[in-house]
Amino acid sequence: MPATYRDALRAALLYLLLSIVWLELSGYLLNSIFDSSDEQLRWQLISGYVWVVLSAGLIFLARARLFRCLGIGAKLRARDEDQVRLRQAAAVFDCTREGVLVTDNEGLIVHVNRAFMEITGYQHDEVLGQRPSLFKSGRHSTAFYQSMFTTLGSTGEWSGEIWNRRKNGEIYPQWQTIRIIHDDEGRRSHYVAVFTDISAIKNSEHELMHLAHHDPLTDLPNRLLFTDRAEQALASAQNHKRGCALLLIDLDHFKMINDSLGHTIGDQLLKAVAERLKAMFGPGITLARLGGDEFAVLAENCPQLVQAAALAQRIIDGLKEAFPIEGHQLFINTSIGISLFPADALSAEQLLRNADSALSKAKNTGRNGYALYTEELTAHAQQRVETAFELRRALEQQELRVHYQPVHDLKTRRLIGVEALVRWEHPQRGLISPAEFIPIAERTGLIAEIDAWVMHQSCLQMCQWQRAGVALSFVAVNVSSRLFARRELYQQVAQVLRETGLDPAYLELEVTESAVMDDPEVALEQMHRLRELGVRLAIDDFGTGYSSLLRLKRLPVQKLKIDQGFVAGLPCDDDDVAIVRVIIALAQSMGMQVHAEGIEQAEQARFLLEHACDLGQGYWFGRPVPAEQLDWMHAPIIEKPPQTL
Repeated sequence: MPATYRDALRAALLYLLLSIVWLELSGYLLNSIFDSSDEQLRWQLISGYVWVVLSAGLIFLARARLFRCLGIGAKLRARDEDQVRLRQAAAVFDCTREGVLVTDNEGLIVHVNRAFMEITGYQHDEVLGQRPSLFKSGRHSTAFYQSMFTTLGSTGEWSGEIWNRRKNGEIYPQWQTIRIIHDDEGRRSHYVAVFTDISAIKNSEHELMHLAHHDPLTDLPNRLLFTDRAEQALASAQNHKRGCALLLIDLDHFKMINDSLGHTIGDQLLKAVAERLKAMFGPGITLARLGGDEFAVLAENCPQLVQAAALAQRIIDGLKEAFPIEGHQLFINTSIGISLFPADALSAEQLLRNADSALSKAKNTGRNGYALYTEELTAHAQQRVETAFELRRALEQQELRVHYQPVHDLKTRRLIGVEALVRWEHPQRGLISPAEFIPIAERTGLIAEIDAWVMHQSCLQMCQWQRAGVALSFVAVNVSSRLFARRELYQQVAQVLRETGLDPAYLELEVTESAVMDDPEVALEQMHRLRELGVRLAIDDFGTGYSSLLRLKRLPVQKLKIDQGFVAGLPCDDDDVAIVRVIIALAQSMGMQVHAEGIEQAEQARFLLEHACDLGQGYWFGRPVPAEQLDWMHAPIIEKPPQTL
């Protein structure tokens, strides 16, 4: 038992004993007073007063000592509570995951926690009495530490990122907070540093930065990083008066590999192409994947066109060798567009744009080769952009027109139908040829909107003709591959028929052979749904694609249209003659009508009539004209050649 507790117990017992004795003697004294004579009473009274005073004093002293002991006990309880709080603080100090280091006012380490030892690798005894400079990494200048202590001295606290060294020599980043501790008199007594190892955060930031600037499939620089490096390379080239070349690489018909073997094989092929390209180049050449099957190469020291062309040819030849992937021997050809600095462009963005124009030229001239940028390509590309912008405006401003080309029955020479063809009445340039704006509309996706508009206008016009008593069997409307690929085509056609009130039997939809064969199963479903509406279906440009007869017989089609490319050589070209005969025989055997387009001469019409072609259209019958200019009464006469005896 502690001495303080023993003193308090003794004081309490003394106080209790004196109180009992005082009560007993006081009672005895009083009894004696009442029982004694006068003389004795006087003496006893005096003795009693003395006793009372003496015992009261002793009791007072015992009570004071008791209260003093009890006060010490209160202090002890307070001290015990402080010790509990200190033990709790020590537990937190030792269990926290942040490293803690405490130094005295002289900067000598007096205490560290367990997290400190785990993070730094130093043990408790190895750092006590040492200075924190033991952990310096050497990455910070003297000015950095001077600024730290200046802030610490003025505010009493400093926080920031700092790099320190572990016991094994590894340098790592910390986020550290240092505070000054003062004693009860306000004097500086200690420094406390609390820090967190942020190596994982730094690694995550590095990985995110890498992902933001690199292609995740091939780990090559992406477009963002490539553009940045290209800008730096061009700036350096300009300072040192040297040339650069940018080569834009596109894999020919890569989509066929994805469609036939799957995207997994396609991705592996892209990775293999990237590896082979990396093996071709040394220092001074930057390789990047810009997206899809498009790669870019920047040659920083390539002053002459001949060098760039040689590099392009090396790439083409290097990628021709087979790529063995999962049991397949894959072959791929390459198209490359080349743009030079400073001859063709002065910025990375312009250099890329010019190389893209050259790449388009390489594709249009047969692929599997390279093309050089020229000013004419830029002018042509700019014209395409302007045309696309104006075409969108033409849709909004109703500048498009529908012209109708007559379709005749070759046997009766009677006009039995028309084909609707779109024309553009430009406010400044006049009537623009479809050959100029239709390809642009197809590339930009506007062709689907144009087709839908033409369909609506044609159905309205057909209703007007019917009300006027004009007897036509059909109005034919072209459906582009973009519109045909849309699942909502069925609803769109149904809505047009509902809004215009045209009987579906008078609407004929022409779909190109290539659009049907791109995805035969989807095409089959689409055509069956359209046939449910009651519209007629025709295959346009037949013979120019890769039709499967097995698939063709499943299609709910009423008509085959012979492409004008085969009609042009009739009746002299033996190949065209053979092809046309086969198409007519095929259609007749499958119960379909045969419709020839592009008839411009009487000899062509006569040949088709003799070989039982049903319908014909072309300049010989009539050019496409507005609805009000159609000649309903006259048709050219197809004269039969005189019989030879």
